[in-house]
Amino acid sequence: MAEVKIGIIGGSGIYDIEGVTDVELIEVDTPFGAPSDKILLGTLSGVRFAFLPRHARGHKISPTNLNFRANIFAFKKLGVEEIISISAVGSLKEELKPRDFVVPDQLFDRTKMRASTFFEEGIVAHVGFADPFCPRLSQMAYDTARQVGIPAHKGGTYICIEGPQFSTRAESKVYRQLGFSIIGMTNVPEAKLAREAEMCYVTVALVTDYDVWKEDEEVNVDKIMANLAANTDNAKKFIKNLLPKLSAARSCACAQALATAVVTAKDAIPKKTLEKLKPIVGKYF
Repeated sequence: MAEVKIGIIGGSGIYDIEGVTDVELIEVDTPFGAPSDKILLGTLSGVRFAFLPRHARGHKISPTNLNFRANIFAFKKLGVEEIISISAVGSLKEELKPRDFVVPDQLFDRTKMRASTFFEEGIVAHVGFADPFCPRLSQMAYDTARQVGIPAHKGGTYICIEGPQFSTRAESKVYRQLGFSIIGMTNVPEAKLAREAEMCYVTVALVTDYDVWKEDEEVNVDKIMANLAANTDNAKKFIKNLLPKLSAARSCACAQALATAVVTAKDAIPKKTLEKLKPIVGKYF
């Protein structure tokens, strides 16, 4: 199987894009278990890509129960170097309106029940995560959204909560006071694992609601799903126009994130662990 360098993670409606050809559905085994679902391989705008429905087709897996490590490791096995994360979010700022796109530049982690590293079982690595999203990829995503006429905003902090419940009103107001921009349940540890796997990662956040801080804008599933459905066409148009721009060689630091991150002595790392993580650390060992 030929390598696929571009991966897309998002809602199951995203993969049904007009013009996709050479479609395959494949299963990818990982040492961390099975990914959320079969991975779709397809060609769009002349570019081969891999798509994974984050919550499985039919939306069957809650945020806390997602096997993030398997999802990212599966992409790594396929040769993916750049990940486009399409994510539904609530807005914590008046100017970030439902049905707008946001390309954040920071993350704040409020999760507490998720495995967030590949490095265990005798190997330790500390990757830099000060800037959690690839700046090169983020700029391309923002520019593309604007070029195709989608209301888009660049910058801001995505706070990731555990879920699956929405925030309390008190929490939502505190998050606003702290200056956060958008709120979601899925991008941590997804972004952390992508960095450990030396992949470029960008979040393209689709605003579905104003969380619960805004009077007369009560968040509910029906409203969220209606706004998400309305965003689907824009997301498809966005992806179709972004893919051809991703073929150039990577010039960012993401591809060398592990170069000085592993602190365990080579002769102290169990061979079984090195074999397990070969797609990620193989070039260094």
